[in-house]
Amino acid sequence: MGLFRREPQHVQLDPSLAEEQTKRAPWRLWTDGFGMLATRAIQIIVVVIVVAAVIWGMRQLTVVVIPLMLALIIACAFSPVMGWLRARGVPSVVATLLALLAIVLILSGVGWLIVWAVRDQWDELYASAQSGITSVIDWAEGLPFAPTQDDIDSWIATATDFVTSAQFGSGALAGVSAVANFVTGFVLLVVILFFFLKDGPQMWEFLLRPFRGDDYVRARRIGDKTVSVLGSYVRGTATVALVDAIGILIGLLILQVPLAIPLAVLVFLLAFIPIVGATLAGTLAALVALVANGWVNALFVVGVVVLVNQLEGNFLQPFLMGRSMKLHAFVILVALTVGTVLGGIVGAVLAVPIAAAAWGVIQVWDGPHRPARWARPKDPVEA
Repeated sequence: MGLFRREPQHVQLDPSLAEEQTKRAPWRLWTDGFGMLATRAIQIIVVVIVVAAVIWGMRQLTVVVIPLMLALIIACAFSPVMGWLRARGVPSVVATLLALLAIVLILSGVGWLIVWAVRDQWDELYASAQSGITSVIDWAEGLPFAPTQDDIDSWIATATDFVTSAQFGSGALAGVSAVANFVTGFVLLVVILFFFLKDGPQMWEFLLRPFRGDDYVRARRIGDKTVSVLGSYVRGTATVALVDAIGILIGLLILQVPLAIPLAVLVFLLAFIPIVGATLAGTLAALVALVANGWVNALFVVGVVVLVNQLEGNFLQPFLMGRSMKLHAFVILVALTVGTVLGGIVGAVLAVPIAAAAWGVIQVWDGPHRPARWARPKDPVEA
């Protein structure tokens, strides 16, 4: 049988032919410059799809997502208080209840102040507003392009038809649904905030369990930085807003503008929307002064608002928030736009602190004071 056995033959290919076949292999199309560009394009598309899916899911669950984010930010703001109470031996449950009680008292006091001021000055404001609107109408009728009485009657008829239409009824039902969602979200906010204040450190430790070594150190560093930035942002913004509200309140009281206290509270609330909030608050205060006291008083109100905003922007805000929010005005505007498109007013409030927290995470990515490599300023020699 050995006579018929054939020894295996080793066929040697021409080296140039083997190299040519390797170059023509399908996977070689992804190794040249255009292939690398296509790979990056596919990666970007995948990332965009994932981000879009996450944003879509968050928008579908706004009743849960918004209270969760608000509770996280408020818990970060009260983190030093909770740490101070725990360091003095106060039980966690008692410290949490004290913090929640303080929040409820503050919110209740602000709400009572607004209601009291509106009820106390409503008759005066109504009479002033009626007189002011009449004056504005008389002034408008003297303009060459002023609407005629037929136009006004047509507008009133259109508004009446809309109020009595089915579309208005469906809008009213939507308003009832929005109120129900607000109540649900508020209750959920209080519950989540309670657990964040009480068991926040334990929750974070649970989330860090999958990490080991350097990854664990980085994750803990990111968590500490996020809490620090969000807390500093809220406390700094609240302080700046309080100073703005007090300054504008003093000016409105001197100028005898009605609803001075509610307008000051509105200034405080809108201050949490950077850049845009101060403009809206000043516009509303000037409109109230225009309707109630005339255009001269309204101009003085505008001057007071501009003066207070200049003092806040040039002196107070850099001192209180220079370390907690190092964001360029362009970045703030983009964040406000994106937040408003995705979440409305609440999105505008949350956009800037989230952007500041993200930038803070980048600043400690590679060390306590060492940003991520791509975010470091380049050395002229290396560049």
